[in-house]
Amino acid sequence: MPRTPKAAPAAPSTMKELKDTLWKAADKLRGSMDASQYKDVILGLVFLKYVSDAFDERRAGIRSELTADGYDDGQIAELIDDADEYTGRGVFWVPTHARWEFLAQNAKGLGASADSPEKSIGALIDEAMDAVMQANPQLSGTLPRIFNRDNVDQRRLGELIDLFNSARFTTQGQGGSDGRRARDLLGEVYEYFLEKFAAAEGKRGGEFYTPAGVVRVLVEMLQPTHGRVYDPACGSGGMFVQAEKFIDAHHGEGSDISVYGQELNERTWRMAKMNLAIHGLTGNLGPRWGDTFARDLHPDLQADFVMANPPFNIKDWARSESDPRWRFGVPPAGNANYAWIQHILSKLAPGGQAGVVMANGSMSSNSGGEGQIRAEIVEADLVSCMVALPTQLFRSTGIPVCVWFFAKDKGARAGEVLFIDARGLGHMVDRAERALSDEDIARIADTYHSWLGRDVVAPSPVVERGSEATESKRPAYENVPGFCYSATLAEIKAADYALTPGRYVGAAEVEDDGEPIEEKLARLRTELEAQFAESARLAEVVRGQLGRVDV
Repeated sequence: MPRTPKAAPAAPSTMKELKDTLWKAADKLRGSMDASQYKDVILGLVFLKYVSDAFDERRAGIRSELTADGYDDGQIAELIDDADEYTGRGVFWVPTHARWEFLAQNAKGLGASADSPEKSIGALIDEAMDAVMQANPQLSGTLPRIFNRDNVDQRRLGELIDLFNSARFTTQGQGGSDGRRARDLLGEVYEYFLEKFAAAEGKRGGEFYTPAGVVRVLVEMLQPTHGRVYDPACGSGGMFVQAEKFIDAHHGEGSDISVYGQELNERTWRMAKMNLAIHGLTGNLGPRWGDTFARDLHPDLQADFVMANPPFNIKDWARSESDPRWRFGVPPAGNANYAWIQHILSKLAPGGQAGVVMANGSMSSNSGGEGQIRAEIVEADLVSCMVALPTQLFRSTGIPVCVWFFAKDKGARAGEVLFIDARGLGHMVDRAERALSDEDIARIADTYHSWLGRDVVAPSPVVERGSEATESKRPAYENVPGFCYSATLAEIKAADYALTPGRYVGAAEVEDDGEPIEEKLARLRTELEAQFAESARLAEVVRGQLGRVDV
């Protein structure tokens, strides 16, 4: 007989409590498997818990609606299993044996089904993943089936299922049961877990996660509200998710963009597909994972927006000197930075824009012909803006980074490049990591939009859904010493085509405090002499005390 699970603790009432509850529960499996597999197990369970909770709530909503309309129990039993009543409201269909209640009943023992009484909880979860993917074709090949392997502790896995019962992805009290709010909750939790896993995995975490602040710089500056959005090294899909948030904040729909991407790592590719499904985005990430240089899965794509954080300074990459993507010169065999840049430029539609995170060295390197390639790109007037970012934004690397922005049409700014030195922005969140605030991101983006002459202030993607966007005129662009400078192509050529913002923005102006320099020097000298005298007095006191100590 199936075990009746003990009553679950009260559901967390805030997003922070929900995140903390799930993360503490996830610790049950920490240490019993390697970090990458642990990540897949936990994210898979979080997703399964979400689809089940959203399904249960929609099911209760349908029953309530039918009862109110006068349907009897027999009619309700027939209509309540109409899959369209779920999928039409953004809720995944969940077969009976994939529902969380069934898994919770069997979490500590053997399977409860009469035809397979000896199945472990891991086997039941694998079957649940299969059932959900079969019932929802958009999830095909996405969910992990790794729960019944020898290195997964089945006892701890059962305890984890129990602990997850206290977390609920429901919309009760949050505006109805249409599945959207529940999906938002899961999206936040999923991104939170990705960030935590990236921090735990250190350098390897950078393969699938780009800090949210860095992604938002790209999204806020490019404003991808429509058309085709492409990421050739998409990781877990964070660029697409932030684009969807930006559109949502502008009262648009995620369906206003078409998502295209490619990812080399199989596990990361699956994570990206799951992430897109969580956020209601239909994306074309190719039929499978693959190397963008060896086999471009979107060869004919002309994108309106490209956003990317490709791996830096790759030495071993699939290089072909005859590749038509190398319009501005063949990239060196020992570094793929300019291969990524040229691949991205080859994908831009007329009027297209791109933002690419790169190592700082890419802005000035001359090795392997990179300087000449950069000169050709600058002279083609494709570079619109260069942003130098603060250090320590990435836990996965200590390499200083920048963002290149490209535009096929710069309008009135043709023949110019905007340089922004944002290295002085940001704040430390702990001893190892820096973050950009909303104000930091707004300052960078507003400077760029003012330079382009865009007047209407766009709301930040952190604006709550349903809030009204305020409109105002942006101030006219002005160079700010130490922060931003608009350079002509002639000036860039004179600097040997180096694109480091510090070369152009100069030093920040020191504010004049109104005190004449002669008076200031005299005052400072008097203060310094007084400090020397006090230091000498204290030294004598210390010597006197030491003389009283018996040797």
